[in-house]
Amino acid sequence: MTPMIDVVFELIIFFVVTIKQEDLFTKLNVNRPAPATPSSSQESDDITVTIEIGRRFDNSAQGVIIYNKREVSRKDLDNNLREIARTSTKTPIIVKCATDSPHKALVDVLDICYKNKLYSVSVFTL
Repeated sequence: MTPMIDVVFELIIFFVVTIKQEDLFTKLNVNRPAPATPSSSQESDDITVTIEIGRRFDNSAQGVIIYNKREVSRKDLDNNLREIARTSTKTPIIVKCATDSPHKALVDVLDICYKNKLYSVSVFTL
């Protein structure tokens, strides 16, 4: 009786391994959705804005805000983010903070994002 069970198990393993995945899908009667074509609004969402926050060398409470690899004032950052928000309010914003950066700078950046209705904000620590 034991050899018979072994043969059955070997046959099951043989059929499981040799079945093609495409054969399985052709026998299923399922309506799969068509692939989505990217629209022009989805293509513009590929832009990601990165803002870095650090501490000034003089240890002031303001902190440094770096946008497009250059230091910007809070007013300039507000103007830049306002232009981005005109294009799409769903643009992801990544805020990278140094471990010794002042909290005020982070709160200012988050306030500017909120003011411009940019709600997709991620905060990371460097």
